[in-house]
Amino acid sequence: MSTLVQEKVGQAIGILQETGIDLWLTFVRETSAGGDPVLPLIYGEGDLTWQSALILTRSGERIAIVGRFDAEAARATGAYPTVIPYDQSCKPELLRVLDRLAPAQIALNYSQNDVLADGLGHGLYQVLDRYLDDSVYSECTLSAEQVIALLRGRKTPAEVDRIRAAVDTTRQIYERTFDYVQPGMTEIEIGRFMQAQLQEFGVGPAWHLDHCPTVNAGPDSPIGHVGQTSHQVARGQLLHFDFGVRQDSYCSDIQRVMYFLAPGEHTPPSPVQRGFDTVVRAVRDAVGAMRPGVLGKEVDAVARGVITNAGYPEFRYATGHQLGRLAHDGAGILGPEWERYGDTPNRPLEAGQVYTVEPGLMVEGYGYVGLEEDVVVTETGAEFLGDPQLKLILR
Repeated sequence: MSTLVQEKVGQAIGILQETGIDLWLTFVRETSAGGDPVLPLIYGEGDLTWQSALILTRSGERIAIVGRFDAEAARATGAYPTVIPYDQSCKPELLRVLDRLAPAQIALNYSQNDVLADGLGHGLYQVLDRYLDDSVYSECTLSAEQVIALLRGRKTPAEVDRIRAAVDTTRQIYERTFDYVQPGMTEIEIGRFMQAQLQEFGVGPAWHLDHCPTVNAGPDSPIGHVGQTSHQVARGQLLHFDFGVRQDSYCSDIQRVMYFLAPGEHTPPSPVQRGFDTVVRAVRDAVGAMRPGVLGKEVDAVARGVITNAGYPEFRYATGHQLGRLAHDGAGILGPEWERYGDTPNRPLEAGQVYTVEPGLMVEGYGYVGLEEDVVVTETGAEFLGDPQLKLILR
């Protein structure tokens, strides 16, 4: 049993007390076919087969209503002192527990804004709605989005330590890669080298292996969540990386940039150096603006302003996202108030949250300059979880 699960369940109860929500019900089924994203935090890595109800209350009760053959696994988590097995239907046991607890509010695992709080599929929601239809609880339900966002966002010291370790492993792989890369190599060759390092370090990719890493050689390589191409590293061009690892169930997400000096060059061309320095300044100023209570959109405005005030087009993505068990860990973002982001840019930063900070820009004729640093919000500001890139790596 991971004590981390016990810590997070205890933390969830504290969040219920803070928010005044009586009960949080996570309703799932056959999680091996697509589990609720919150389950690793409050149940662990195991699966639940039949309809299952994980119940946490403001008063501190922790109850798991599960199929009979999942009962021992639920007990083994150590997070649920009360495990109630059933055979034919979980409805009678669920209603019995709700009648005893008599909650005024029941937070359910769905959300319009946060994909990682939206684990309750529409069909299963209809099943649960039918279960509650003849009870007083049918009018008591609300989204658990706030609870889940706070739970995912407020990293415990143990969670931060795991992310910090993943960041350090990523640093080591990058250093090996910088020594390995030579002009004439393709993005595919470089990607395979980095993926071989994953195996050597005994870690996994922070996102799908098809584009972990993303490698961009020169100005014509497509930017974004794309796989490596046959573009070759060339002198007089930039080489950009987006890469992270998953280590002990927690992720890093870091971008780095190199420049390959052209014949006769001893320093980068002024457009390349200016672009790099602008992105470094955008990262620095954004991290300097981060502290508890500041809204994500306010941090984004700082980074975005550095880029546009320097005369570059604004980047078409958020300045940063939360980082944790996933590279994109849900909840609030450091982003503008664009419709696609819903309400997430209006979430205030809190101590313990871990964010990426990743502004970028294109230097015409040379390639993409994108830096990404992982930072943790503290009581008084924010700190880098690894050494940020402050100088352009030259070869």
